[in-house]
Amino acid sequence: MNVALDTTLETIELAIQTPLPPSSSTLSVPSSSRDHSSDATPTNRNQSSLPPMDKGFHAWSFLIAAFVVQAVVWGFPTSSGIFLKVYLNDSTYASQANAAQLLPLIGPVGTGIIYCSGPFINPVITRYPRHKQTSLYIGAILCFASLFLASYTTKITLLIALLGALYAIGGSLLYFPCLSYLSEWFNAKRGFASGAIFAGTAVGGVLLPLILPPLLSAYGPPKTLRILSIATTALLVPLLPFIKGRLPVSRNRAHAPAPRGQGNRKWLKSRSFWVLLIANTFQGFGYFVPIVWLPTFAGELHLNGTASSIALILLNFGSLLGRLSMGYLSDKVNPWLLAFLTLISTSVATFILWGVLSYNLVGLLSFGMVYGTFAGGWSSSWTGFMKPLAANDPNLSTTLFGVLLFSRGMGNIFSTPISSALSGSSNSTSTPSSMNNLDDHLGFHVGGGKFEKMILYVGGCFAGAALIALLGWSADVMQRVRSEPERRHVAREQ
Repeated sequence: MNVALDTTLETIELAIQTPLPPSSSTLSVPSSSRDHSSDATPTNRNQSSLPPMDKGFHAWSFLIAAFVVQAVVWGFPTSSGIFLKVYLNDSTYASQANAAQLLPLIGPVGTGIIYCSGPFINPVITRYPRHKQTSLYIGAILCFASLFLASYTTKITLLIALLGALYAIGGSLLYFPCLSYLSEWFNAKRGFASGAIFAGTAVGGVLLPLILPPLLSAYGPPKTLRILSIATTALLVPLLPFIKGRLPVSRNRAHAPAPRGQGNRKWLKSRSFWVLLIANTFQGFGYFVPIVWLPTFAGELHLNGTASSIALILLNFGSLLGRLSMGYLSDKVNPWLLAFLTLISTSVATFILWGVLSYNLVGLLSFGMVYGTFAGGWSSSWTGFMKPLAANDPNLSTTLFGVLLFSRGMGNIFSTPISSALSGSSNSTSTPSSMNNLDDHLGFHVGGGKFEKMILYVGGCFAGAALIALLGWSADVMQRVRSEPERRHVAREQ
């Protein structure tokens, strides 16, 4: 019996691996169909012929390339404040109408579009997966064109359109295909891999504040933009061939749910995901405020430009460490516990390190480093929540990333006017005489107390997000307790 069974299995395996001879049927196949079939990778390919997940040259080369692409894409928008300072000190730009209100929009417009474009780009690259590679090259061309063309204009509206909108569209076409390939290459180490990719966004914020000031001082904005456009293209183009999927496109389409199919809608009924989305929105409304206002806060402390740059660099360096460590921990720790600890730690750091201790350079640098580590690492914890929902469906993973990025992008867009309104007037409870007294000189009092409301707002946003995460964690624990008897019963039957 065993011999017969082994013989049967060998026959089946041989039949699977041996291609059938050409059909003798008289049915004709259109040439276009034959061409299309010849281009597609056979779907009956042996699984062992695919590159391995979580290891090997292809997986790690993808991760390294995606890391650099994210650094390039996010580097300019997150460092646009360096250009802003030069523009506002140049009469060519500062003398134009509403320059002080329009020029600061370049950075938020860019980051806002990248964050919010996921729900529009992801359905397209999901429906037409063969064009993901095409979108990468189009994105690189748009990033080059935006920087290069902006170097030949001095009109503020054109600068916003080119450096803000056009660059962000190109960056989005690079950013989301990278995310869509992540779940194809990594499963057991997906949290670490997502942390590494998100860490790339912080690297640009660390390096460009060091590189751009000397270039702007020596060559001015136009020539610096041309240098930046060439450097961006030289970094991107050689790496794009490594940004590719693990699965053949034909198999990917055959097994992944259709963009409008029921499989992609299961997450809509997940209570856990909606709780995460609310916490994520609260986090987004607070997260971007220190990034925008830290240089201004440093100016109120009468610190020079170098000290302001160091504070911003430390914040981005902390984000780099936070995203790597949070991504690693998301593979090991309950995601709700990780989310709660991250959010409550950020809230405490905001109230104490920024509100109390940031009345000098040491306190400000400490806040930048700690805030960057805890708040900047938040996005790397998403993978722990998405694994149970998306499993090995790369299309659904991309969709969920897009939704979370969109809700965070809303915070990016609206937090700037909210924080501007909060800093417009001071309602500090301290009197001017008490502010001059070292015994009670606090970070709340800097600038005559105009940052007090802003600090309370940021700390409150993170405290609210932490409370929501705590509720999500409690619900998760209760669900696990209720399902434990059933799990034990199934284990005994097996």
